[in-house]
Amino acid sequence: MLAKRKKVVQKEKTPKQMERHLKGVANHRRIAILFLIAKRRGITVDGIAENLDCNVKTISSHLWRLAQSGLVVKVYRGRTVAHELSPYGKILHKFLTTFSQQ
Repeated sequence: MLAKRKKVVQKEKTPKQMERHLKGVANHRRIAILFLIAKRRGITVDGIAENLDCNVKTISSHLWRLAQSGLVVKVYRGRTVAHELSPYGKILHKFLTTFSQQ
């Protein structure tokens, strides 16, 4: 007998869930970090700080906020931490790119 496949239904995000993602990029520095990570996947905190000419502690706190909001994923590689966009981060990056061109 063949097993029936269940239909995967994606639920819409609640306003509270959307707020979490939007608050994650509610800062010009975090938007710049999001764009930089999209351009240079796997970049470290030091690399971001150097590219944006900003303090490492400041960048670390912004990255923490982006990770908490589900937009950035931290990938631990030995003693360094690489940063990549999450699926939601990619969607938001695409939206911001389109939005900035209007």
